[in-house]
Amino acid sequence: MNLFKKTMLISACAAMLGGVSLSAQAANWLMLQGTEPRDAAPRAKLWGFIQAQYQKDNSDPSDVPGGYIPPKLIGPKLESQEAFNVNRARIGVRGQGMPLDGNVNYFILAELGYNGITAANNGGTNITDASVTLNHIDGARVRMGLFKTPGFEEGLQAIHVFDYINFTSAGNQLMLERHPADSDTVQPPIPDANMNAHSTPVGAFRDVGIQVFDAFRNGDWEHSYAVMYGNGNGLNGSDNDENKDTYVYLSSEKIFGGRGPRREGLKIFAWYQDGKRTNVYDPTEEQDRTRSGAGVKYLKKPFRVTAEYLTGEGMIFQGQHRPTHYFNDEEADGYYIDLGWYIPGTNWELDLRYDSYTRGENHPTSAASDESRFDTTTIGAQYHINKKTRVNMEYSSRDFESDTTAVDNQLLGVDSRLAVQLTHIF
Repeated sequence: MNLFKKTMLISACAAMLGGVSLSAQAANWLMLQGTEPRDAAPRAKLWGFIQAQYQKDNSDPSDVPGGYIPPKLIGPKLESQEAFNVNRARIGVRGQGMPLDGNVNYFILAELGYNGITAANNGGTNITDASVTLNHIDGARVRMGLFKTPGFEEGLQAIHVFDYINFTSAGNQLMLERHPADSDTVQPPIPDANMNAHSTPVGAFRDVGIQVFDAFRNGDWEHSYAVMYGNGNGLNGSDNDENKDTYVYLSSEKIFGGRGPRREGLKIFAWYQDGKRTNVYDPTEEQDRTRSGAGVKYLKKPFRVTAEYLTGEGMIFQGQHRPTHYFNDEEADGYYIDLGWYIPGTNWELDLRYDSYTRGENHPTSAASDESRFDTTTIGAQYHINKKTRVNMEYSSRDFESDTTAVDNQLLGVDSRLAVQLTHIF
């Protein structure tokens, strides 16, 4: 099965590298989110975006106590199967210290929407980004503060130009890290009580630390790197132990044209993350957490293709309602293939994505298997009202199963999900 997954990814990459006339958002997120044009950016630029959505889950209750588990409920509170929500409302300021020093720029962003970042404090405002970049050394820009970690494409890219509403299973379970506190315990099952047993925000693919990075042009090619050293504690401002995380990212992109988040090109990238977590339920224990991956993103209108494979060991997500089970040495991997078509002469864009995620792969053959598999096919459409406003519509068909009888009984009845989202950027 692992060989099949890797073969699928390699085949997709090979097709793109073979000269197929395709295209996708091959933007350089390191530079877009970490730097400003030297001596050209304003001292303070106010910006932000709003995303309002509707989601409906069509799953049936399982034949187990409570009946419902997180995959059958709408986040972030997991209290119902149908909901409207302002899931993101972010406002920020970015700019440059000119004329005092054109080599210094900053980036600040706050979340006012209702999601995994803010639900822990009942929908209050959370700072998601607050960093300063020093551009004084050629080839080695230095960024310090709270910002997105260099890593997998789905998390690193700007969410307001993300082509889908919901993350892949691998993105949600393997990369969207939860940071439980010692007070977080298992909650009674839905629908009797709230199943989101977390008093702290999700990591949101971010960390507090220092990063050295830059991009280098060589003709039509742009090569980028980033090395980050951070707390490994997500959006939480302070560190919770003496351990630190290391992040490494490399990419090479052949640029076809355009600029900004929808620049056209072929981007090949790879990344690695490694650190330790202190078990908040037993502070004498530490757990390794490692993540790595590689992929290709190719955009040249009217087509878009993206393929990425990622793997992880330790701190494998076991369920929103099981925070005490996070501290484990399980293994998991996943991949996704994303296709898009901008219909010529219209404001419509069609999307198709298949993602697969497998966790619990490292059990000995002599022991009972604990492997669980999550396969999702998503078909969607986007209507671009204008350059700043669009509507996303998507329908996901899900096939979840487990070798563990108790888990498989809970996954029975997981069915399709419908989502509609309006995005406006200002």
